[in-house]
Amino acid sequence: MVWSMLSTKKTIKWGSCMVSVDISVFMQIANFLCLIWVLNIVLYRPIRNMLLERKGKVSGLENDVNFFSESVKEKDAAFYEGIKTARVNGLKQKGAMIQEAENEEKKVIARINEKAQADIADVRSKIAKDAEAVKEQLLKQVDTFANEIGEKILGRAV
Repeated sequence: MVWSMLSTKKTIKWGSCMVSVDISVFMQIANFLCLIWVLNIVLYRPIRNMLLERKGKVSGLENDVNFFSESVKEKDAAFYEGIKTARVNGLKQKGAMIQEAENEEKKVIARINEKAQADIADVRSKIAKDAEAVKEQLLKQVDTFANEIGEKILGRAV
């Protein structure tokens, strides 16, 4: 009886085409479902698993890229902060060295001035001594010069 129901042909008119519904339709449906089940096991699941693995690897690589990118940013910031600190320290050292050089320059100039003052004092005292010696010699010769001047003015010996 079931077979008789299955084997009976029913014809359905659809537009200008005639579709006959018999047992082959149900066999085709069963065949299609088996094919989908087999393809799911053999083809679709492995492909989906590979895609999930690839997605996991890609997301892992993206996480690594993000981590290393942040690490690079932090190291870059630390590098520039170190350079900034080094520049500030360099400027402080430069200022200290300039101040030290200025102090040394002042000391050298003071020593040179002291030596120059001492040399000037020596030269003045030498000049004063020479002037005094010349004055004494001239004072000794004043009588002689006075007599000579007097003879020249008067025209005769005094």
